[in-house]
Amino acid sequence: MDLQDQLKNLFPEHVSEEKEDTTPTEKGIWMQEDPIICKYEKRKGKPITIIEGYTGADDDFKKLAKEIKKKLSVGGSFKNETIIIQGDYRDKIMALLKDKGFKVKRVGG
Repeated sequence: MDLQDQLKNLFPEHVSEEKEDTTPTEKGIWMQEDPIICKYEKRKGKPITIIEGYTGADDDFKKLAKEIKKKLSVGGSFKNETIIIQGDYRDKIMALLKDKGFKVKRVGG
């Protein structure tokens, strides 16, 4: 018997409030009609992936950057309304963004 069952036995008339399983990024991120651009560059001989073209709030884009970096376990930054991810992760990032409901356009290579 788990804790929920014990509480129901002690307080049968109590109505429990069920919480929805939504991640914080899915609650507040604004979805846009225009595609987000995902491109590949080399800077100082090292590959990077650049994500740009988001027209929503900067805070939402920062949350998205943090989530991408955490899921891929890579470094990166958010500068000048672009997300810069260390390494060539275009395919994985595009799949992640499509799962969230964004339209993504691959640029270059």
